Amino acid sequence: LSVYIFTFLLGLPANLLVFFVYIRKARKHGATPNVVYALNLCVANLAFMVWLPVKILETLLKDWMLPPPMCPIYSFFLYLSIYVSCLFITAVTVGRYLSIAFPIVYKRYRRARLSCYICASLWLLVTAHLGIGLVAEGDAYFVVVENDVSACYDHFNATQLKVLLPLRLEMAVVLFIFPLIVTSFCTLRCVLLVWRSNLPCLGKRRVLAVALSTLAVFVICYAPYNASHIVGFVQHKSVEWRTIAMLTSSCNVFLEPVV
Repeated sequence: LSVYIFTFLLGLPANLLVFFVYIRKARKHGATPNVVYALNLCVANLAFMVWLPVKILETLLKDWMLPPPMCPIYSFFLYLSIYVSCLFITAVTVGRYLSIAFPIVYKRYRRARLSCYICASLWLLVTAHLGIGLVAEGDAYFVVVENDVSACYDHFNATQLKVLLPLRLEMAVVLFIFPLIVTSFCTLRCVLLVWRSNLPCLGKRRVLAVALSTLAVFVICYAPYNASHIVGFVQHKSVEWRTIAMLTSSCNVFLEPVV
């Protein structure tokens, strides 16, 4: 509960600040790929913030108080924001690498319109994956009642797990492991190129700090939750520590604006 409250109190003002700063920047100097990715990242984080009070209330009461049909909607937007944020960080890292490694060639394709198409594709990709997961609810809305206490998206029957476990594994591979490989490669290449460059030491330290902190946030925030998908698929069950792994994923809401 303390983690979710802390995340809400820090994440909401931080993302609103970044959002309005980049809106102002776009109006004054025009939109760039970094501005487009940053704005989409803020929108994803704010979508998470909208539903975080529901998560706080659920954690506090240890009961699902909303109508059952709200459970899949709530879960959809919660996990949509997490996975799409992961992909936007990858897009930012790739753009950073291309601008350092191939500055002249990349300048030809460095257009905000192209970045908008990429962002729309990433939103659709994650939406399609989560949409398949909704098929598994089977009119039960993922709400299970035990001892007069209801839980949303916490307990699953065998029919639901038959759909969810392979889907979670596929999402962990496509939406996390592959982006992690790309992000790690681009970050390490950026570090190597900047280290060998003629930039002043202060400039080198600044670039290296931003690049490495981005990779650190990526791993710390998203690795535990996606690891639960892989372990759950191997064990043929939804592991109990998924709720704990979710805590690190929520921390991206206030860590990403800092980076």
